[in-house]
Formats: sequence, C-alpha cells, structure tokens
Amino acid sequence: MKVAKWWQERENKILQCQLCPRNCLIKNNHKGFCGSRQNIEGTLFSLVYGYPVAINIDPIEKKPLFHFYPGSKIFSIGTIGCNLECKFCQNFEIARNNYERKRQDFVSPEDIVELAVNNECKSIAFTYNEPTVFGEYVSDIAKVAKKNNLKTIMVTNGYINEKPLKEIYKYIDAANIDLKSLSLEFYKDICDGKLDSVLDSIKMIFDLGVFIELTNLIIPGLNDDVAIVNYLLKWVKNNLSINVPIHFSAFHPDYKMRNIQRTPKSILDRIVDQAKILGFNYVYEGNVMTNTHDNTYCPKCQKLLIERQIFAVIENKLKEPFCTCGEKINIIL
Repeated sequence: MKVAKWWQERENKILQCQLCPRNCLIKNNHKGFCGSRQNIEGTLFSLVYGYPVAINIDPIEKKPLFHFYPGSKIFSIGTIGCNLECKFCQNFEIARNNYERKRQDFVSPEDIVELAVNNECKSIAFTYNEPTVFGEYVSDIAKVAKKNNLKTIMVTNGYINEKPLKEIYKYIDAANIDLKSLSLEFYKDICDGKLDSVLDSIKMIFDLGVFIELTNLIIPGLNDDVAIVNYLLKWVKNNLSINVPIHFSAFHPDYKMRNIQRTPKSILDRIVDQAKILGFNYVYEGNVMTNTHDNTYCPKCQKLLIERQIFAVIENKLKEPFCTCGEKINIIL
C-alpha cells in the first residue's frame, strides 16, 4: 500500500477523497466508492499502487487510438476499481471486483517501464479499469517513462477533479476519453455519475495539449437517438475540434445490461454519416466488421492514408503528417 494523494481529513477520522467528483467521505477502515482507496486509522491509502491485475502488449489501435503512433505496440496495464458504475461495463470483472481477491505481486514503476522497453513498446497505456483511481501509480510510471523516451496514454472515463487532473496529465501524452452520452439522465441513471464533470475534464485535458481521441459506445434505445448523437457531435465541434478522431463503438450485452441487443452496424453507419454532415474529418466504427470505417482518409482529397483491418494496420502511407495534396492530418507519427 502507498499513502494516497488528493484527500483531506475531516472530523472523527473521516477522510474526504478529492480525486474525483464523488468526493467520497470515507470512515475509518472503509473504502471509497472505487474500492481502491481506503481510510486506515486516519490516513488514506492507495490499495492498488504497484499491483496491476492486467498486463498485456497490445496494438495501439485497440485502445482505440488511430492517430497516435499508428501501428505501434503499446504496453497496457490496469488495476482494480472504477469511480463510475456503468450498467453496461465490459470490464466489470476488474472494475467492480474486490481488491483483496485480486492482489498480485508488487510491480514497481521502474519494472513497468523496463518491461515496456524490453518488449519494444513505444508507449504505456493505463487502461482496462479507470486509471484515475490509480493516479499515484500512473504519475510515478509516467515520470520514469519520460526518462526512457516512452509515451504515456490514459484510456479514461474523464471523471476526475481539476487539481489531480492537472497533476497527472502533465505527464500524459495522449488520451482516449469515453464520452458516453450528452444526456444528464444517461450519466445519472446508467453510469451513476455527472455529465458536467466529464465535459469539464475533457475540455481541460484538451486545453493542456494532450492528444485526444473520443469513444462513444452506442447502446440501442439509450444513446443512439439522432438528436442525442447530434447534441454530442455539436458539443465536440464547439468545444474541441472537428479534427478530433471519434470512435463510435458497438455495444454487446454485458454486466447488468444483458437484455439489450448488440448494436447493429446500420446504426453506426447512420451515426458516421451524421458526423460527416457536421464536418468531422476522422470518424470510425468499433466492435464491428467494416471495410471502410476503420481506415483513415484525407479530409480534403479523400485519399486512403491508413488502411486497417480490425486492430492491424495493413498499410500506412503517411511518412509525415501531410497528405500528398498538402492537407495537414491531425496525427502523430
């Protein structure tokens, strides 16, 4: 265990965690909502620091990140815990599991970086569960990674307070942020969270200069309505950029939502068309088989720049972030 950051002591050994918008009040010998931070005799500890339960080498496209070192390998780690409880969670085995049942051998930040370097990975991803809840571990790994010329990536729900956000993300190079809907009710009823906090975080991360891609998991009957999708797209257009890559991914039945059908590809096709009508330049489909909607095209001349199949880059024609027609592509190579 490691003493946590971002908390204050209240009365009677009650601690207030200030990592995320929940601002949990945690009694002695109790855990916060995320299950990864515990009050032990008046001190808040991170239970998961140094104890990843998932370590894998992935293609970076699996995060998904299509515009950040495409075709490269990424060293991915995750722990236990999450600060939301999405009823459709597809990683609930670790996001909502009990820390004591999942604890493994200690892996230091230096060990993580050494493993990434030895496996010829260009970057490290904090993923699988919500990386905000192991923010201390993220920061320490990212500091060591920078010294070894490795990039760092957050795959996140964006549910984080301003102070820890600024302290963590100053070491982060890129993020894929899961913007689940632009509906207050969706966040409250389906995710047990607050939309406004997520939108504020996305804008702050973008303004810090972190490279951003967004993911929107489309659930039939819940967040696929034309008006709701248009609202999301217009928010991104007005607050970020039409050059931010957006991934619309298909839902499959899981966790507490096993009674809802898998998202038909036809719905994703319609949403891609919506985004293009509004001027978005890089729109992708995820979790479905597609011949075109996982490729990157020049927004000006429509030349095929990067051809993909599932999570593999078949061909990358870009040697620099410009198409042969002169158009600048929002990509890091």
